[in-house]
Amino acid sequence: MRILLFTGKGGVGKTTLAAATAAALAGRGRKTLVVSTDPAHSLGDAFGRPLAGEPSEVDTLLHAAQIDTRGLVDSTWRELRRELQTALAGVGLDSLDAEELTVVPGVDELLALTEVQRLAEHGPWETVVVDCGPTAETLRLLALPEAVSGYLSRMFKPGARRTAAAVRRLGAHLESLRTLLTDPATTTVRLVLTPERVVVAEARRTLSSLALRGILVDGLIVNRLMPAPGFWRGAAATWLRTRRTQQNAVLAELADAGFGPGQVKPVEHRAVEPVGLEALQEIAYELYQGLDPLAGNEKGVTPLLQVSESDGGYELRVAVPLHRDSEVDLARVDDDLAVTVDGFRRLIALPEMLRPCRITGAESDAHGLVVSLAGNRGPG
Repeated sequence: MRILLFTGKGGVGKTTLAAATAAALAGRGRKTLVVSTDPAHSLGDAFGRPLAGEPSEVDTLLHAAQIDTRGLVDSTWRELRRELQTALAGVGLDSLDAEELTVVPGVDELLALTEVQRLAEHGPWETVVVDCGPTAETLRLLALPEAVSGYLSRMFKPGARRTAAAVRRLGAHLESLRTLLTDPATTTVRLVLTPERVVVAEARRTLSSLALRGILVDGLIVNRLMPAPGFWRGAAATWLRTRRTQQNAVLAELADAGFGPGQVKPVEHRAVEPVGLEALQEIAYELYQGLDPLAGNEKGVTPLLQVSESDGGYELRVAVPLHRDSEVDLARVDDDLAVTVDGFRRLIALPEMLRPCRITGAESDAHGLVVSLAGNRGPG
């Protein structure tokens, strides 16, 4: 089974492209589910039909669903929250403290991700296409399993007698979510953007953040590219040429940053809003040119961390795509390396051989960070 997550800045057309990709996969004979976690609930608009939380048939081999996160909070989370309150009270917290600690920020997104996992693992689907929310919400959603798991592990030490079954069950579930997201053979992200510098800048930051979390982006889709005006005359043609020239300059910047034609797929702007299966299939053909939308996803993936020996110590490469304006900060936190790129922070567990070492320097290039370590661990 494959899972494709579509995300991008709000308004770039990710819902339409997710729906078009799902239609193309179904058209090639794959049992496909397209499901939306976006609170905007626009997936049904793309197909021109209402959708519910459980999958409904859109076409042969194609089903769609719109996750109702509020309904999940009202049902699933209420029961688990009661169990967690009991567990917290069992480690010495009074009822008021337990009540406050079980109000987990982002629980809506966490439950939405859980529902995606349920639908993916218990349905007949070969491919699940997920229309995620805007970039910021998606990054928070993808970070939650690791963040909440770490929060629980600090509160409830492994093997503690009073660790309740509910906490162990939640911890195991969060670990399964994290594994699902970071397995490149199963889950990849398609990042949708429009050819505008401010959108590209956000897309670059998103690439860095996803790489920090070990989540593979297998392609960029540049949507709403202005059609070439050809031999048209007049003010409208002049406007189109000017706009397309600006957009081409942005595409050239992406190419200079290492994103070649195989990684960036363009989709032209349309005069009429694409609604319905036929319109979506037309977009899919332009996007994939009749080829399998999953083709090429099995290429080798560079691991997040690579260790090599150097004079007097080691070099640790952190494979995070960076650009010349990236703001990078490194810090040592016990046996972890705290990496912050453009405001996105992650604690990365150091390999055991590097834990006694201290940081002596760091450099960056377009492929990531190279951290130098030497000797026994000291301030760094």
